[in-house]
Amino acid sequence: MTPASLITLEIVTPEGTRLTEQVRSLTAPSVEGELGILPGHRPLLAALRTGIVSYELEGDRRRVAVGTGMVELCEDRAVLLTERFIRKEDVDPVKVRLELREADEALDHFEGDPASPEYATLVGRELWAAAQLELHGDPPPPIVRTIVEFQARPVEDYSLAETPKADEGDQAVPPEHA
Repeated sequence: MTPASLITLEIVTPEGTRLTEQVRSLTAPSVEGELGILPGHRPLLAALRTGIVSYELEGDRRRVAVGTGMVELCEDRAVLLTERFIRKEDVDPVKVRLELREADEALDHFEGDPASPEYATLVGRELWAAAQLELHGDPPPPIVRTIVEFQARPVEDYSLAETPKADEGDQAVPPEHA
């Protein structure tokens, strides 16, 4: 297999590089949907959402879970910068189900602003637990709560509003004479 037919996949967390593999293809969960990458893909920078990264390694399909972050693709090298990473064999489904239940209960009783960082943290906990259970092969019940992990902020418009035009027959009076 020629090097041009492979992609170097690196997954990096605050703790360091967690995965480096030469892969034939990969998919990653972007905030815009699933992102499929093959050798020769155009350069790309995208936001990651919590979910499953899958990749093909020597004819074998492998999967890992990642948290939010960014993916950069340039010259057949994909670097995923993420806050969380876990392999299937490291998932403890009993602990993860407990974490999911605690996050769900906290969200059910949350009385603050749904746009607050506290709410986003709880939803993030719920999404991370769900991703781990999906990776393990024991998906949780459907989750309806979501957050926009990379939300665009509204743009304020400071342009001058167009002044209304006088009706025909009305005489426009200059402000200094009004």
